[in-house]
Amino acid sequence: MRVLGLMSGTSADGIDAVLVEFKGDPSKPKWKILNTGSYEYPSSTRDKIIKVGQGLKISSKDWLELAEEITELNAFAAKACDPNSTAEVVGCHGQTVFHRSVKNSQRGGTLQILLGPLLSKILDKIVIYDFRSNDIASGGHGAPLVAIVDEALVGRLFGWRGILNLGGIANLTIIPPKTGIDKTSKCLGWDCGPANSLMDLAIQESTNSSSQFDQNGLLASLGTPKLNIIEKWLKEPFFHLEPPRSTGREQFGFQDLQIRKKEVGNISKEDLLSTLATFTTSIIAQDLDNLYRTKKIRLIELLIAGGGTRNLFLMKQLQKQCCGIYVRHINEIGIPFQYREALAFATLSWWNLLGKRFNPKYITGADKSMLFGVRIDP
Repeated sequence: MRVLGLMSGTSADGIDAVLVEFKGDPSKPKWKILNTGSYEYPSSTRDKIIKVGQGLKISSKDWLELAEEITELNAFAAKACDPNSTAEVVGCHGQTVFHRSVKNSQRGGTLQILLGPLLSKILDKIVIYDFRSNDIASGGHGAPLVAIVDEALVGRLFGWRGILNLGGIANLTIIPPKTGIDKTSKCLGWDCGPANSLMDLAIQESTNSSSQFDQNGLLASLGTPKLNIIEKWLKEPFFHLEPPRSTGREQFGFQDLQIRKKEVGNISKEDLLSTLATFTTSIIAQDLDNLYRTKKIRLIELLIAGGGTRNLFLMKQLQKQCCGIYVRHINEIGIPFQYREALAFATLSWWNLLGKRFNPKYITGADKSMLFGVRIDP
């Protein structure tokens, strides 16, 4: 079956599209990427998405028009990736503008903008969308959903395997080994904290939005991280919550950046970016240390995906801090790092059509087998 997956993440830089052919057992499928493509959001659209996610008040009319625009841009990305309209189904995540994690007895919440029926009408295809609501309603965090399909797509090794996504937010998938006493263990997953979100906001602020991100981590590499401040930040309660846990720009966004800038004081933008990048890698290293301390799980390999793989300083810091772990790009096993999430939502859409349910208890916290996504027929 051919499936087209569409994804725009918390960085809100645009839409990634992937056309995939799936065959065989959905739990261990044979799959092949037939085409990929990316569509960058117009700067005005990206700016509005980020601002409404940070609390900008807009009218109902503006909300509707933004939803229509995002839907139409997804349709454009779909047609560009699959010009001959060969996909039998389109899985579209939509654009996240708000996420509320589960706290104590408070229900989680999440909002992705997309008009699924409109997308189905434009493309004349079955569309699967609204992937997170069922999980939220069942007591889960609704994230990180990519971890649900990682084991099926990537497979197991002879030891514990990790996959790290460096988008706006960093999230981890932990895959058990295929042999030994741990082979009956379940796949784990959680959001770690900020990846690119604070760094991108910092450089946009310092350049008046003339630069959207630190190209290749060049500026960060010229700075010196404030290690004493990072050590203090690592003690914040969120980073010591037991998984499952989730987060977003609501927690690690513009206001959070301003607080951290005050704490580091009057430093150069190079030092600030170096500190924020090292903070991100320190969070991940601390999570992996806690994983060993609490569950005696030590990774033998960590595959890196997401836009953060382009940040050479970030990658260097990861390799430095994750001692004893083989750190490499996910590209090396045949998954393009930019399209891993689009591939994941294509997989969930395929599963939806097949009626394959999954219990995400050890990833999102929702203890119920469920279909992910809502189906719309043209």
